[in-house]
Order: sequence, then C-alpha cells, then structure tokens
Amino acid sequence: MPLSPSFVRAQFPALERDWVFFDNAGGSQILASVVRRLEEYLVGSNVQHGASYEVSTEASARVLQATEAMARLVNAADPAEVVMGPTTTMLLRILARGFARTLQPGDEFVVTNSDHESNIGPWVELAERGAIVKTWRLNPDSFALEPADLEALLSDRTRLVAVTHTSNILGTINPIREIARLAHEHGARVCVDGVAFAPHRRVGVQALEADFYALSFYKLFGPHHAMLWGRRQHLVELPGFNHFFVADDDVPYKFQPGNVNYELSYSMLGLSDYLEAFCEAHGKSSTASEPGLPLDFAFDAFAQHEEQLAERLLDFLSHKRKVRVIGSPKAARDVRVPTISFVVDGRSSADIVSKIDPHRIGTRYGHFYAKRLIDDLGLTAQNGVVRISMVHYNTVEEVDRLTQVLDGIL
Repeated sequence: MPLSPSFVRAQFPALERDWVFFDNAGGSQILASVVRRLEEYLVGSNVQHGASYEVSTEASARVLQATEAMARLVNAADPAEVVMGPTTTMLLRILARGFARTLQPGDEFVVTNSDHESNIGPWVELAERGAIVKTWRLNPDSFALEPADLEALLSDRTRLVAVTHTSNILGTINPIREIARLAHEHGARVCVDGVAFAPHRRVGVQALEADFYALSFYKLFGPHHAMLWGRRQHLVELPGFNHFFVADDDVPYKFQPGNVNYELSYSMLGLSDYLEAFCEAHGKSSTASEPGLPLDFAFDAFAQHEEQLAERLLDFLSHKRKVRVIGSPKAARDVRVPTISFVVDGRSSADIVSKIDPHRIGTRYGHFYAKRLIDDLGLTAQNGVVRISMVHYNTVEEVDRLTQVLDGIL
C-alpha cells in the first residue's frame, strides 16, 4: 500500500506553513505526538528520580519506558545498552574518552575521510595519547568506501573502526555488516554513526553486527536529544564518565553525567506512537506475534516513497549540463537515502542557495561538518555542495516546486 501523504503530513504541525523543508539532514520537523509526550512528562511527572514517593517512581518508570522503546527501535538486546544523551557529538566523545583511558602503546584506530566530524575528531585526538590513527579514504571516482581498502589498514593492533552508516553529503548506504566482519576478524570493534541513516531505514544493530551505534533524535522527528547504543559487555568494560562511586556495571548511568534529560527522553515515545498509528492508517495492525511490525512496515513504506522523491530530483539534475551530483546518481533504496548533494561548474553553492531561499524552500550549502570530505574532493573553494535532504513527509509536488525554481537558476 503506498504511503498516504495526507495522513503523514497531518502528524507534523510545522508542515501547515507554506514552506518546503528540504534541510532535513540538518534537522527534521517534530511530530505532534512527540510534543504531546513532552508536555505529558513536564505536567505530570516533572520531579527528580530515585525518591520513594509515587510521582517520582512514576517519573522513573516513564523514562525507562522510553528507553525500552528506543531499544526496540534499534533492536537492542537489552534496554541498558541504550545511552541517552544531549547530542551524538557528545556521546561519541564520551565513548572515545573511555577508550583513551584504556590505551596501550601501539593501539590503532581507523577513521574515514567521509564521516561527520563527530565520528572522526574524537578518535583522531587519541593520537595525542600515543594511538596510531589511520584514514580509510573514499574512492573519489565511485564515491564509495571500498572494503578492500579497509582490509589493507587493519592489523592485530586495531582497536576500533569508526564509520558512517550513511554519508550526510553523499547519501550512500555503507555495507556495515561487511565492515564489521572485517574488523572483527582482526579483533577490532566498530563504531557506527547512524545519524543520516536512522530517519530513512530501520536500524537493526544485531543484524549489522556493530559494537556501537549513535543517532540523533532531532533528525528522527524528535527533539534535540540523542542516543548511543553499545553492546552491554563493551559498556561495562569501558571506564565511565560519571562520579567515582557509580559502579562499572551501572549502565547506561555511568555514561550520563548529571543524569539524562528526563522529558526529552520520554518524549521519544511519541515516535513509537506515530509508527503504530502509521500502521493502522495504512491497513496494518501490530499483534503480540509481530512486535516489530510498526517499525518494519513503516520504514519499508518510507523507503519506497523516498526512492520516488530521489528519482524525480536525480532525473532532473542529470539533464542539467553543468550540474555534478556528488554521490551515486542512482535512486535505488538499497544504494542511498534521499540526501542529494550537487555542485554547479563555475558557481558558488552559496549563490545557488541564496536564490532558492526567497521561494520559501529550505535548502542548504556547505561542508555539513564533513569538512575533510569536502576538502579532499576539492569543493571547498565553491563553498561546498548544495544539499537537498528529503524525508518521507516530503512530496513529489514539493520536489517539482524545487525543480521549477532550480530550472531558472541553474
């Protein structure tokens, strides 16, 4: 059954405005159900956790309920594997600090040149403590990370491979399971930045065979909040980032100094509410025998719809002589998400976006914190790329509105 745009868009209050939002990789619009859950927590249980009185125990139960829901979202084995925190950047820095405190001489780390800096910088900085940091470079012709190139970098001293699931510029979906298996053959762990992937496809950390996986809720239709998943054994083994008296096995709390933001964590139950309502509106009802149905069905529908959006935009760009798509020209859902970047020969990307802005279409230009990639591709001088990042609440009509504008600009 095709996705119903009218149902979907009714769940996002901001879409009532006469704006087209194509900067979703920078931050998506928020669900009404998330806002309701946020208000529900603040009005009904805005107290400190850990006390014996009823409202406090209810508040604790609510945050646990949300943590369990996010564990189901990524198919974690245990809710304790879900570390909620303020941003992906902060959570990855906390994780890297744990590795820093266990470094041995000669330990090696592999980063890519195509990740967001959040999953590069903290690992590169370990070189200041004696670690050896190697860079797995993108093939500039195919815009792909080649597993054979990674294999050449791995050794029995490799501690960790840091890689993005989906580039926030290229939109490419990387083969995480294959990457994880290569790393594990050398005894290394894998840390995946899933920020640009999670709004588009179901995350399944067990099937991916990853060790750590991070994502941001404000790009997943929620508030400015984030989560880091890690295998429980790994989280227990790593030094914590909390007070000295917090036990090593007290996860996720040992990685949440000052405690987690209660209301933002609880509000993400609104995402579960939405996915269940999406199923019902599209003729699917979850049952006890199919607990993952709302997630699988909804994200499959998102992918099908988004492929149509990507195909329409990529087809338009392919017919523009001076336009170069930075990433795969294919719209196939198993190859990319609908985050599409391009440059125009001889033109500043900033100039192009400035001409789109008056038409009430939100796009963006720049390096998007993947500055190493933009530098290596030689795109810095023209102010990086123009990025059109779509999600499932966007429509074909909105794409056509953009291409009509672009037709007069390019």
